[in-house]
Amino acid sequence: QVQLVESGGGSVQAGGSLRLSCAAVGYTDAAYAMGWFRQAPGKQREGVAYIDSDGRTRYGDSVKGRFTISKDNTKNTMYLQMNSLKPEDTSMYYCAAAFIPLRSGSSWLNHIQYNYWGHGTQVTVSS
Repeated sequence: QVQLVESGGGSVQAGGSLRLSCAAVGYTDAAYAMGWFRQAPGKQREGVAYIDSDGRTRYGDSVKGRFTISKDNTKNTMYLQMNSLKPEDTSMYYCAAAFIPLRSGSSWLNHIQYNYWGHGTQVTVSS
């Protein structure tokens, strides 16, 4: 059993930065990947970034060049550094862990690949 707890959300003006943290309770070294997702009211859950078991990372097109995902295995914590924030980044941000193999033709940016989720942390960016 794995528990994921996000923190670091808040309100910031456009152009500002935030760093989200995802603290994991349980053995996450066996995860195939861990990722960050976001979902705004009335919208679908969107893949923001992931880091796989080999340390490879990938980002959603809307955040490339602005967000950075990282993981500190000694602290069992994943991070999302968000720079140059825009009002359209306003959303609830979730971290997730995948303990099932990647489905053929799928991507770790697809939320259906993940089977453990945190409860989310709100990020609000004002113009």
